[in-house]
Amino acid sequence: MGAPEPPRRSWNRTTVTAVTAAAAVVVACGVTGFLLLGDDGDGKADAKPTATDSASADTTDRSAAKGGSAPLVPGWNTVANPKRGITFDAPASWARQSVDWVSYVAEDSDPEEKPLVAMMAPAVLKEKWCTSDDDRNGTQEDTPLASVGTTGEKGAKSTAEAAEDTAQKWVYGAYTQPDRSRLTIGEPETYRTKTGIEGSLVTVTSSGTPKKGTCDTDGKAVTFAFKNAEGAYVSWTYVGAHGVSDEVPDATIRQILGTVRLYEEGDGQD
Repeated sequence: MGAPEPPRRSWNRTTVTAVTAAAAVVVACGVTGFLLLGDDGDGKADAKPTATDSASADTTDRSAAKGGSAPLVPGWNTVANPKRGITFDAPASWARQSVDWVSYVAEDSDPEEKPLVAMMAPAVLKEKWCTSDDDRNGTQEDTPLASVGTTGEKGAKSTAEAAEDTAQKWVYGAYTQPDRSRLTIGEPETYRTKTGIEGSLVTVTSSGTPKKGTCDTDGKAVTFAFKNAEGAYVSWTYVGAHGVSDEVPDATIRQILGTVRLYEEGDGQD
């Protein structure tokens, strides 16, 4: 008889844990978040997080009036990852985190919380979409509906490989672990954004994942991988609850994706 499966964490459990060199970070579900101090914008092993209570909003004015680029969709907000050279827009209802905020997923059984995959400067929809105290420790844990963000793709050999690997890791890490059999992996497709960036798009979903906690659902990730202005592989990812009544429609995901563009000085939160 095999060992019992570790409990799956809620999407937005807020607690403090230790990662790399005993540095404190805020844990948000299978998704962990921290403000980045080191050089790596992807939450990989050389990142050096700092203790914080929440992701503070970036107040730097990079709006069109200050020399930045206006959102491609009227009424939306611009989100930027200057380190990876990526900009995109998100609806006003999505809460933008700091440009130095990194969210990642790790194996539940890994005491060192080594990231499986990460995204920088995410925008989050309905941060308190579901709230529960499944472990009955007296602390309510918030689960968001969805997030969008960007990352570097170190070691990738192609955009198709990068997109498939990243999308799989998000759904596995945030929704199905330790079970990989629930994943449905779509074929890579060629995609071009409104500004002419071309790359590979992969969608991964899960189905029939056992519900271990109040806020547990199946998941969905859509990853678009491409090369930035420096020729490095990078990606944009949507990750969110799948099969729920208020799941983010594919049309909205594609509309956000269509705004992905190369970063220019002045882009960012206004």
